[in-house]
Amino acid sequence: MKTLFKIIKEFPWFLYSGLGSIASILLFLALWDVGNQIYGDLVLPSPKEVLSTMFLLFEDAEFLANLTLTVQRGVLGFLMALGLGTVLGLVAGYFITASVMSRPIVTILVGIPPIAWIVLAMIWFGFGDTTVMFTVVIASFPIIFVGALQGSRTIEGDLKEMMDSFHLGFIQKCKDLYFPHLFSYLFPSWVSALGMSWKIVIMAELLSANDGIGAALAVARSHLDTATALALVTTMIAVLLFVEYIILEPIKKEVESWRN
Repeated sequence: MKTLFKIIKEFPWFLYSGLGSIASILLFLALWDVGNQIYGDLVLPSPKEVLSTMFLLFEDAEFLANLTLTVQRGVLGFLMALGLGTVLGLVAGYFITASVMSRPIVTILVGIPPIAWIVLAMIWFGFGDTTVMFTVVIASFPIIFVGALQGSRTIEGDLKEMMDSFHLGFIQKCKDLYFPHLFSYLFPSWVSALGMSWKIVIMAELLSANDGIGAALAVARSHLDTATALALVTTMIAVLLFVEYIILEPIKKEVESWRN
């Protein structure tokens, strides 16, 4: 609770420190507008046209339903990967044999590209939610697993011995050592997995679903509607930026301070 109050208190300063990021976004928009003037609206619509199209999309009930569905798929798949990856990673980190045996399996999972998992899932499960969510879980799981594994393997023995010498209880050890240390490894892996989940759910919908933002992007591609396609992409990026920089980044800064 104390940490939450600190995050809220420092939130205005966090927004102020993000002015550099805002400046880089404005520079990107300026270069985008230059590209529009060079290549024309068919290849690269102007930022103004894309934003206007995006606002129109938010007035469409079908688009809002697709956006809600995509968010649900991404969140559910991410939560499943978070639960499996965290628990199995902590267990594997506690047992040396499990840690050694899991390494080649994780390497294999990471080495298989997401597009291959989508194709396999389409063969196994057909078209629909199961294929999308399976791909999200299988692509995000290794990231979370490795973070949990490293966190549990790097708890310093000297600190544990020191806490034992003071005869501290298990709850106190969890509060002052185990939880801060593990969370400083887990949270960055969760953030990375969340970004991966968001990208994978769009890709999976594009190839294997008839609804969702990915399916809407496929329709825009087939109609050569570049403005709508870019509006959908902008919406996806805006959602990810909002979650990562407005909600998660202040928490991440607090977590990194624990590690230091």
